[in-house]
Amino acid sequence: MEHPTTNIMKKLPPEIILHILSRLPVTSLLQSMSVCRAWRILIRDPLLVTTNLSHMSDSGPSFIFQSNRPNSSYQLFFFDFSDFHSEGNVMFKKLPADSSMAMYLVDSCNGLLCMRDSQGMYIYNPFTRLHLELPKLMHYPAQVGHIAFGFHQTTKQYKVVQVVVRRQLVIRGDRVDVAASNLIQSQVHVLTIGDLSWRNMGTLPYDLTRPTPRALLNGRLHWLSKPDKSTTASLLTSFDLETEQFQQVPKPDCCGSDRCFHHLMVLRGCLSAGAYHDNEELEIWVMKEYGVKESWIKEFTLGTNYLPPTLQQTDLLHFNNARARFPNSSVRVLCVLRNDEILLEYLSRLVVVFDPSNGTFKELTFHEMPHWYTIVAHIGSLNWIHTPV
Repeated sequence: MEHPTTNIMKKLPPEIILHILSRLPVTSLLQSMSVCRAWRILIRDPLLVTTNLSHMSDSGPSFIFQSNRPNSSYQLFFFDFSDFHSEGNVMFKKLPADSSMAMYLVDSCNGLLCMRDSQGMYIYNPFTRLHLELPKLMHYPAQVGHIAFGFHQTTKQYKVVQVVVRRQLVIRGDRVDVAASNLIQSQVHVLTIGDLSWRNMGTLPYDLTRPTPRALLNGRLHWLSKPDKSTTASLLTSFDLETEQFQQVPKPDCCGSDRCFHHLMVLRGCLSAGAYHDNEELEIWVMKEYGVKESWIKEFTLGTNYLPPTLQQTDLLHFNNARARFPNSSVRVLCVLRNDEILLEYLSRLVVVFDPSNGTFKELTFHEMPHWYTIVAHIGSLNWIHTPV
């Protein structure tokens, strides 16, 4: 006798079924694939994958963590803040370990991770555990400034960008030194996922060696760079994943001082930046209309004298040293939550929620959270590079 649920499913139009399933979390969809062959085919439908990814993108912020400690587990952790409120309620998930994926977390885009080890790079979905090894870059560089992974909605292409810093060497007798020139040339290599080799895009007269987080918006990757190594003044540089062209993005007039933008992020669909000044306050600037200098506004101001109580003595020493060299630069904005609270990261060590309405801070601690970690914004999804997005 046929199961009643099967009868109901047969009576529903396919578009209704897909609409219902698309609102389920990816973990539930993966479990549903074990029901029967028909469900397995249905849940692999590209329309369902794309719609589910859209729903997950709109539901709220989530992140992937990975330990930064040498010789530690390469385990990935997933944190979902979509239902976060002042009492907590954050979904924590330790993702299944995969011994074949003992690699370091680099970047995330549309539910896919870009990861690397000493041998090369990989694209990996930590929920489906499918991965793809990327072609190796010939004459692999000794010094890589940035690796970024992005997607362009028009071309439907995923691309990985490597910024390689090549310094001029000078032979002095029996030793080789780095040239003393202030100018640093950044060489750019691009790989379109699916191609067999990397493309050398030439050099740029910018310093892209600082490990500042990138921001992906409107099919463009954004970094903070410097014109040369003798200044701390920052440039806001973008790379269009469709045209593969670099250009400068205008900054607000507040950036006349050396200490200005320190890190970039996307807040509520707008390019945003954290700015530091001598008064030891962290200002969050938002570009309301992309590319328009006059549309930059200062949306939040945070006093950053707060020290998380759980920081250990060694952490405090590192924190104070970082503040002495780059005041307040050890605090990074991750996102703005739905209730207007701001998620902050301290020293790649702690996640803290700041409430701008009353100026209070709240630490978020989780069982098994790594002591030091890399964190990237991530959407849990069934997405794969062969699925149109």
